[in-house]
Amino acid sequence: MKLLVLGINHQTAPVSLRERVSFPDAALPRALAELRGLDRVREAAVLSTCNRTEVYAVAEDEDGGESVARWLARQAGEEGASLQDYLYRHVDADAARHLFRVATGLDSLVLGEPQILGQVKQAWAGARGTGSLGAQLDRLFQHAFTTAKRARTDTLIGANPVSVASAAVRLAQESFAPLEDSTVLLVGAGETIELAARHLSQARVRRLLVANRTLLHAQELASRHGGVALPVADIRQHLGEADVVISATAAREPVLGVEHFTHALSQRRHRPMLALDLAVPRDIAPAVGDLRDVYLYTVDDLERSVEDNRRSRRDAAQAAEAIIDLQVGRFMEGEAVRAGSAPVRRLRAHAEAA
Repeated sequence: MKLLVLGINHQTAPVSLRERVSFPDAALPRALAELRGLDRVREAAVLSTCNRTEVYAVAEDEDGGESVARWLARQAGEEGASLQDYLYRHVDADAARHLFRVATGLDSLVLGEPQILGQVKQAWAGARGTGSLGAQLDRLFQHAFTTAKRARTDTLIGANPVSVASAAVRLAQESFAPLEDSTVLLVGAGETIELAARHLSQARVRRLLVANRTLLHAQELASRHGGVALPVADIRQHLGEADVVISATAAREPVLGVEHFTHALSQRRHRPMLALDLAVPRDIAPAVGDLRDVYLYTVDDLERSVEDNRRSRRDAAQAAEAIIDLQVGRFMEGEAVRAGSAPVRRLRAHAEAA
């Protein structure tokens, strides 16, 4: 059996392609069932975040990886033909090393960010819940969790944690400092928006508006951070009040278009607005960036704003890499022992039955 990883991330593919092969929670059961049905694939898990979509699989041989690659290309639709140019593949020890680095935050947009470990755990739980997670992938993920915990305990990789959300708030502070005089509209109510709300509260933002399709979720988040909840239908009415908009929903189509911002700018008499789109697929229509008084940034744009954080964590990352190398060796040794002892067990059982 071969352990495989195939995927795209913020380093290899633009957001326009990543959004075509992203999987919201509701789509994961179907995706996992399809993967398990592929030729030569025995186990599968999918990690899908704003910055990456990755398939972890156990296959009879490396040809199973070709089946997974073709499946990913089908998800990309008309962009499928070009997906191969952006796709990375890892096998066995390299696959284990990749997951351990991902879980530790060493492969993240913001080096060492802790959010990804929770997302890896969700990917594991989702695969287990649908029955696509077998014994080998389960061992791999469990070892990844242990490795990430040790790296965060034994190094400073998690010190002063930052995330895409905190990078977005920092950019807002740089654009509209101080935030004590600004109004911020948050669209969504998931983990990224929760983190953004927390950072905004710490920055003492003057006024916080929270809009979400499920009003109850918006109300709960707003109450935790001293904000005001809005139904999504009221966004157009209140958008003009916002100096900063931060959006991160799971919508498949943009929730904010040019017409929303055109109306808002007329209300604001064309005072500038900062729009931070942290979603994949994108929440804010790309054409909004062409408006004269709107400064639109996507998750890809935040790459530049977090470079300082990466530099400050490089020493810790080197120590974490050493831990990962050690843990990869231990994992692969364990797998080799299991693979070698399986034929022995079968022979012993056969002899006892004779």
